[in-house]
Amino acid sequence: MDERINIINENLKLTEYSDGLLFGTDAYLLSAFVPKKIKSTGVDLGSGSGVIPLLILSKNKCKKVFGVEVQEKYAKLSEKNAKLNHFDDRFVSINKNVVDLTQNDIGEKVDFVVTNPPYMKANSGKSNISDEKNIARHEVLGNIDDFCRAASRILKFGGNMYVIYRPDRLCDLMYSLKNNNLEPKEMLFISQNTKSSPSLVIVNAKKGANSGLEILPPVYIYKNNSTEYTKQYANIYKNCKIGE
Repeated sequence: MDERINIINENLKLTEYSDGLLFGTDAYLLSAFVPKKIKSTGVDLGSGSGVIPLLILSKNKCKKVFGVEVQEKYAKLSEKNAKLNHFDDRFVSINKNVVDLTQNDIGEKVDFVVTNPPYMKANSGKSNISDEKNIARHEVLGNIDDFCRAASRILKFGGNMYVIYRPDRLCDLMYSLKNNNLEPKEMLFISQNTKSSPSLVIVNAKKGANSGLEILPPVYIYKNNSTEYTKQYANIYKNCKIGE
């Protein structure tokens, strides 16, 4: 499989496989949603190439991130990308299925979890050409409940889970969060423009919190009938920050 190195946001160098999992808007938006807490430690469930931890670390939003990735080739690739960007002292790759992940794998309870999990059911939709994409986008090796359960196991009481998902599966996400003692506290919808239905949703859930959900002002990526970014999204793209 051919490799290529791209310069992405924050001047990060990202090694990717040309026909594999590629950096996208969802990863950047999730990274931007994570607040800055420089002494915190986090875990990225389903880390892929490691782009979300690298974006978070590049903005000094936390002290350290563990990347959990079931596919060995991508777990190794994330290590390579961390070293390429001089974050290998603050990033640790764990080659493991989230289903089997425990606190012992990390050595401590963590402050936050981020995840861009598979959002399509294993037997739904059209399977991707490669096994790598199929595993990343379909619930082949773990479903949303598995990801929420893993997050609950490794989070401190009061810790946060930040997850980006598809609106058509929002009911499944909310059920899984609450079923695993993760109380949804903030919800953000993302649309292509003001005339489009939301295509993504980000939820911030807090472990052990009381109920109370805030719906944040929506994010629109493009101006209507245009490929030009809205001022709102241009600022997010520039600063890797939403609503702080």
